[in-house]
Amino acid sequence: MGTTVILDVIGSMIIGGILLLTLFRMNDTATRNTYNFSGELTLQENLVATVEVLEYDFRKIGYCEDPLELPNPEENSILFADTSEIKFLTDLMVPPYDDPQGDGILDTIQYYLGPPSGLSGTPNPNDRMLYRVVNGVPTGVNLGITYFKIRYFRDSLTALGSTTLAEILPTQLPKIYVPGTPTGITALQIDIKVENTAAYDEGNNPYRQAFWRQIRLSSRNLNR
Repeated sequence: MGTTVILDVIGSMIIGGILLLTLFRMNDTATRNTYNFSGELTLQENLVATVEVLEYDFRKIGYCEDPLELPNPEENSILFADTSEIKFLTDLMVPPYDDPQGDGILDTIQYYLGPPSGLSGTPNPNDRMLYRVVNGVPTGVNLGITYFKIRYFRDSLTALGSTTLAEILPTQLPKIYVPGTPTGITALQIDIKVENTAAYDEGNNPYRQAFWRQIRLSSRNLNR
């Protein structure tokens, strides 16, 4: 009788342990899924927020409410161009942002991607700071950006006389443009990749990724 009771107790403990381990595993899985779903949402929101600002700024390259301030935007708008950096002239809105056209005073905007070692406060070793410099005042944005690349294109005539876009190679982009010299740039392609700044399990659960590409973004002021 005693042996039977002991066996029943041991069996109950084993079954209870199995059920407890199963419960812990289910709880861990539910926590991981919740974290991943939340990370996916944050990832998409970060990407959309970055894209909205980039598209707005890039489409206004060479724009000024007072055209006399920038008479030849196709020649003077882009001050610097590289594969991961660009500097250009535009006319930004001013507070209280009632007039979306700008104030007629030229502004300088620069975008560039910071070094990989610039973000030591996040677990992700790949995320980098994207800098937006307005009139010399930098603002760094950490939204999990790991890749930022710009490709430049110019109008090109084919043998049949039709117009197409030809890529401008990095070797054809001088580091500093001479004012009044046409850059030839009429369209840009922007590639951005973002990742979560932290992962639930860095060893078994890699960082989530999202990629966005704007093909042939063009400012009407570059091709008048």
